[in-house]
Amino acid sequence: MDLTTFAAGYTCADQPFDLYAARPAALAEAPLVVVCPAWDGLNDPVKAIAHRVAALGYQAVAIDVYGHGVRGDVGADNSALMNPLLADRAALTARLLAGLAAAQALQGSAAGAAVAIGYCFGGLCVLDLARANAPGIAGVVSFHGLFIPNDLDQHDPIGAKVLVEHGWDDPMVPPEQVLAFAREMDARGADWQLHAHGGAMHAFTFEGANAPEMGVQYHAAAAARSWASMLGLFGEVLPDDWS
Repeated sequence: MDLTTFAAGYTCADQPFDLYAARPAALAEAPLVVVCPAWDGLNDPVKAIAHRVAALGYQAVAIDVYGHGVRGDVGADNSALMNPLLADRAALTARLLAGLAAAQALQGSAAGAAVAIGYCFGGLCVLDLARANAPGIAGVVSFHGLFIPNDLDQHDPIGAKVLVEHGWDDPMVPPEQVLAFAREMDARGADWQLHAHGGAMHAFTFEGANAPEMGVQYHAAAAARSWASMLGLFGEVLPDDWS
């Protein structure tokens, strides 16, 4: 499918950040799907995910929380970029909300319900959007995301539907964190579901991931099943009469 792609930007606290958008070339506008990258930032892998989502008939917008032109290394240790934001979830949430608002305002983003999806660190980001009751977000999907709770004063019911696709053998999210997350979602009155994929490790959707000694490995079945689950959520929350 031919896609229209373009780069854009936004600001938060006077700092510039980047956006990357894709949608079917035949459509003037389409429902918005925000894509939150893994810890390496707005690199080619997340752009490829945006293209895959756009080919389904959506405007996919990958957002950036590191800063204009700041990118990590694909397949390398990018904790120096990620950890400051894990330590300051208020700043992370502010950047996410600003990026979302900019994505919603882009040419081609249809008004109405939107979904946010994210991978690894990006999976934590979409959960933080749900925790913040981000305006316009009707659902979030976290793929092998981190479950680390934030320390923000958030107690109101979560309005977005929450879908979590988790590798049961992911050493970065041990079972006690899964249970704590379930309790958090229940306490916030969320409409949530969590699919634990047996035999799957961290980054199970990333083809080429093959470091089982570090708990990181591609799992084809879990990747396919989790994508199908995401499409199910899209069908629940995104409009089907927009085209």
